[in-house]
Amino acid sequence: MRNYIIRRLLQLIPVLFGISVAIFAVLRFIPGGFASGMLGIDATPELIAQVNARYGLDQPVVTQYLNWIGGVLHGDFGISFRSGAEILPEILTRFQVTAELAILAAVISWCIALPLGILAAVKRNRMADRVVRVVALLGVSVPGFALSILVILVLSLFFGYYPPLDYVGLLEDPAKNLEIMFLPALILGCSMSGSVMRMTRSSVLEVLRQDFIKTVRAKGASERVAIFKHALRNALIPIVTLVGLQIGSLLGGAVVVEQIFSLPGLGLMTLTGINNRDYPVVQGCVLFIAFVYVLVNLVVDLLYAYIDPRISYD
Repeated sequence: MRNYIIRRLLQLIPVLFGISVAIFAVLRFIPGGFASGMLGIDATPELIAQVNARYGLDQPVVTQYLNWIGGVLHGDFGISFRSGAEILPEILTRFQVTAELAILAAVISWCIALPLGILAAVKRNRMADRVVRVVALLGVSVPGFALSILVILVLSLFFGYYPPLDYVGLLEDPAKNLEIMFLPALILGCSMSGSVMRMTRSSVLEVLRQDFIKTVRAKGASERVAIFKHALRNALIPIVTLVGLQIGSLLGGAVVVEQIFSLPGLGLMTLTGINNRDYPVVQGCVLFIAFVYVLVNLVVDLLYAYIDPRISYD
């Protein structure tokens, strides 16, 4: 197990290197630039040259990349062009918000998707199965940002409820924090649950057809024991894989939802950096998200051995 973890961590190096090169190059090919965006209508060739010289943007691209990646290797993600603040502490602060949102959304998704997916598999081709499949299709089809806007409109127009605009940390006021985070987490959880529901149904249905389940039933085990003790555990691997990918995607993909609910998360920080052409902020956020995404997938792979003892990484 230890050797496997070491190998997977070493595989991070070429992956993160490729991502760092890609995001660095893409930002330089975007039309316009930081200097033009900052100066606006006052931009002149002389002022643009001064701004570029101030932030080192007049240097060769290779030199800029080496300076940046050298700092990253020493734990220095650079300084924001706009605010002048260090980027890494800001990323870590924003990441707490995004991670809390992703974890809450995943928990809600599991609470919705697992029972309904199992119900659909057990009641295959009956009314309950048809209803669950329709609900799952809606969850897959409706984007999270569209559902967010719809929910806010309904709550505000018919119930006079407006989501809080001022974010409060979990440690400052847990009750207030959950009030702020519950609605966006519920919306993202509902969006995630559609695909998890479908995966649960198909995976459990496949396991229920196998011979060992027939043997369990023939030995007199109750249907509850056959489903939850034997079938579900053997069906969990593809479900856990899907949820792991969704959590990783949420870490950088909940940008619109964070903006709608005014959550100061990592996605909103990335979007703001893109709008401001703040190269160090975007580069740091994307690289950090990629790092966490790979770690999440490593944890998912390690969970396989716990779920199925037949799997070994030795």
